[in-house]
Amino acid sequence: MAVRGVQPHLVFNGDCEAAFRFYERSFGGTELRLVRYGETPMSKAAPADGAEKILHAALRVGDGLLLGVDFFGEDYKPPQGFYVVLNVDDQATANRTFAALSDGGTVVMPLQETFWSPSFGMVVDRYGISWEINCEAAPSQG
Repeated sequence: MAVRGVQPHLVFNGDCEAAFRFYERSFGGTELRLVRYGETPMSKAAPADGAEKILHAALRVGDGLLLGVDFFGEDYKPPQGFYVVLNVDDQATANRTFAALSDGGTVVMPLQETFWSPSFGMVVDRYGISWEINCEAAPSQG
């Protein structure tokens, strides 16, 4: 048996669709797919006002796939103990993406040069998801 990959599956408290539309714009994501509870046999698992909430979200981001779902009531727990790493090719993309995620979010570590990257930063976005932005370009030598 071979492992095929790892895909983050993010849990939201009713705002999965808004978050994924935001990620689509912020990351240049493609192939956004949203499946609502009311469109599936799982509709009975959702509260009366939850038929329009998201049972399955998928967004292609570069070579990866970001997944998401809405949980309800006590089933929802705020995310903690992890960061989703977004690797980018250049500093301009790092700056743009970090600025987008920071809008309405909380900067944990400003975007800055590190010994491994010319642009690395950490932010918790407006939806409570923790991100690390990591530029893959070689840092300047100096």
